[in-house]
Amino acid sequence: MKRKYIIDGNNLIGKIPKLWNMQKKDKQSSRIGIVFQLERYFHQKKIGVSLHFDGHPNEAIKGKGIKITYSENTTADNKIKDEISITDNPKLITVVSSDQNVLDFARVNSCTIIKSEDFAREMNKNDNFEDEEKIAKSISNNEMKKLFGIE
Repeated sequence: MKRKYIIDGNNLIGKIPKLWNMQKKDKQSSRIGIVFQLERYFHQKKIGVSLHFDGHPNEAIKGKGIKITYSENTTADNKIKDEISITDNPKLITVVSSDQNVLDFARVNSCTIIKSEDFAREMNKNDNFEDEEKIAKSISNNEMKKLFGIE
């Protein structure tokens, strides 16, 4: 079994201001946003990712290398605990959550734990997307044309 991250999606969204603000208006878009960020973060890492959301799926979201689970008629916390319980080697699991009862359960089962806010900072540290976006916006259309040999 390879190393695996089990992530409480709603907790993580709540620690990323841009996604948290988006979730207030459009839950599905914030879910797509977190999947996109996780795909970028785990790209080319040989790590399994299991992402848990509370509630029912609105529309199917697909993430490359990410298994998405909806809690449906229970809670994401319970689904996370169930996943930990059925794992052969919990020492290979890292749980990302802000819920103390989930973190305590993971710790008792020998999982590595990371608080959502710490993981969000770690993802942000490795994510140069916003910096690239700022640079792209600062370059005029004429400069872009020159870069690509259009002008």
